[in-house]
Amino acid sequence: MLRISLVQADLSWENPEQNRAAFAERLKDLAGKTDLIVLPEMFTTGFSMRAKQLAEPLEGPTFRWMQKQAEKLQAVLTGSLIIREKGHCYNRLLWVRPDGSYSWYDKKHLFALAGEDRHYSPGKNHLFVRIGEWTILPLICYDLRFPSWSRNTNNYDLLLYVANFPSARSHAWNSLLQARAIENVCYVAGVNRIGTDGNGIPYQGDSSLYNYAGKQIYRCTDRENVFTTTLSRDELLGFRAKFPFLEDADKKLLR
Repeated sequence: MLRISLVQADLSWENPEQNRAAFAERLKDLAGKTDLIVLPEMFTTGFSMRAKQLAEPLEGPTFRWMQKQAEKLQAVLTGSLIIREKGHCYNRLLWVRPDGSYSWYDKKHLFALAGEDRHYSPGKNHLFVRIGEWTILPLICYDLRFPSWSRNTNNYDLLLYVANFPSARSHAWNSLLQARAIENVCYVAGVNRIGTDGNGIPYQGDSSLYNYAGKQIYRCTDRENVFTTTLSRDELLGFRAKFPFLEDADKKLLR
């Protein structure tokens, strides 16, 4: 079993200190009650293109805050923020464990429509992480639109998306999350923000969780919420044994 907590929240525009304090307050009651806590994309700033001004070093103040929270809550804590490394800025998801160890994933698909590709460097590699027997693939926002990047070659159980996905494209967000669950025969969780950012763009959240058959377990619209539930890997494996769709998948991507 995996206990997972999805944290949908408004974000203070370009204010890391205020956002860290607000999330600490939202998370305080989760101690000992969950295994994995998922925060939105760029949870310290909102979806800002002022990368050079807002970027932190990898082991900077937000990383240290995440380590402290993960240890205090005894849960993995994940979400993305702006990281500066070797002269480049990345929209980087940090995966911070209770023992202080960590991994990261840099967003592969940068949202050119908003100029993200002009301010950030793209990632190149997937990150597969483990909690107990669970294998998890965390991705970021715009990655959702590219099914080949999410493709399950029968090696993960849970697919995560952290996002700042605007209300104007909520239909795409909701439809694609369900599609990723169905086609990859896995649990899918998407954590989005609410509120209006510094560019006047509104977000309605729609943070959601789907099971391996595409059945919706949870969706929350237009309000802050911390949702915790327990997922069953035995049920997932039982469904895959009964419906072995992944075994019939193309062995390589078609061009």
